[in-house]
Amino acid sequence: MQKIKLKGSGVHTYDELGEYWSRQNLGEIWEETEPAEFDVDIQLERRYYPVELELSKRILATARKRGVSSETLVNLWLQEKVGQDINVDNSI
Repeated sequence: MQKIKLKGSGVHTYDELGEYWSRQNLGEIWEETEPAEFDVDIQLERRYYPVELELSKRILATARKRGVSSETLVNLWLQEKVGQDINVDNSI
């Protein structure tokens, strides 16, 4: 999980970051901000797959318990499963 750094905010996750900015008025704290530079990978490709509602709820609950996003959890699980299948295919 990526760490988030926002001075004096107590913010550590993307969810907390969203909640923090939903309560802020940037105009009131503009003088406290600093310029930032970052790279953006516009080549990143994503695919979306439908998931049954009950399964999605279980995934969200498990991700919260583990302190990761549901996207991260699903990607880790899929990488493990696909890796297992590749090892099985190679042994035949």
